[in-house]
Order: sequence, then structure tokens, then C-alpha cells
Amino acid sequence: MVNAQDFEREYRRLYMPLGMWALRMTGDVTEAEDLVQSCFESAWRHISAGIVIGALKPYMYKAVRNAFLMSRRKGVETVNLDDCGEVSEEDIDTAERDAALWRAIDSLPPRCREIFLMSKRDGMSNAFIADELGISVKTVENQMTKAFSTLREALSTRGGKVFFLPFL
Repeated sequence: MVNAQDFEREYRRLYMPLGMWALRMTGDVTEAEDLVQSCFESAWRHISAGIVIGALKPYMYKAVRNAFLMSRRKGVETVNLDDCGEVSEEDIDTAERDAALWRAIDSLPPRCREIFLMSKRDGMSNAFIADELGISVKTVENQMTKAFSTLREALSTRGGKVFFLPFL
């Protein structure tokens, strides 16, 4: 039986990977967060009512998938359930990888994170970033080197392997 403390620990561990996975399905951050939050609320109601949930991680991934499908059935869009498939280990691994990446990016110092995201997410050149922020190109290069080093170190703890960053 899962108690409140165990549930909170699992919530903190699973929220971001589930959110990243839901975002891949929905394409909308707000909708993804709403799906994940409502699934956790539903799971807690079930647990509080004495319903035994075996392993919470696969249960939550399936719950988010089902909630997404239900949201599409209620809308204008039609969903072919055969096209959706089951939740695979690859889906879960990808969501966890994305969450680890964003946690690592969030842990960068603010200025370093800003420069890194301007470069990699927004596709800006080092010269443009330097001009935009009023700093030298060399400072941008140093901050990018620092970001890559920090991310490589943070992400290498995931099973001893470094993976490619999706937007690099």
C-alpha cells in the first residue's frame, strides 16, 4: 500500500518525465501539464480509496496515455486507437531522458543557461548572442563550453552513457 510520503516521492520523480512524454503527444505545455496533474490526482483518489496500484510508474504512463486519448475523443479530432499503440519502454526512456536534460539545463547558472538556450534552442549565432547581450564573442564561447561540460557531466550519470541532446 502506498502512503502519502511514498506517493509524494514518486510524484516528484515522475512528474517531469510524464510531462515531457505528454508534451510529445499534445504539443501543448499547458495541456500536457493538465493531463499529468489530473492523472496524479486520480491515482491519489484511487489509492486513498484503498485501490491497490501495483507499480506506479507504468500505471501513470498508461493513465496519461489514456487521458490523452479520452481528451481527443471528446474534441473535434478523431483518434484511431490502433495508431496509438501501447506505452513502450522506449517512450518511457525518451521521456526520462528529456526530463533529465531539462533538469540539467535548469541547473546551469542563469547567464550560462540563457546563452546556451539562445544558441541551441533559438538557433542564434555566437556573434548575435554577444551583440544582443552586450558581451564579447569569446565570453559566449566560454559560456557554451561551460554549459556543454556541465551538461555532459550531469547527463553521464544516466547509466554511464552520454546521449545526444535533441536540439543540438
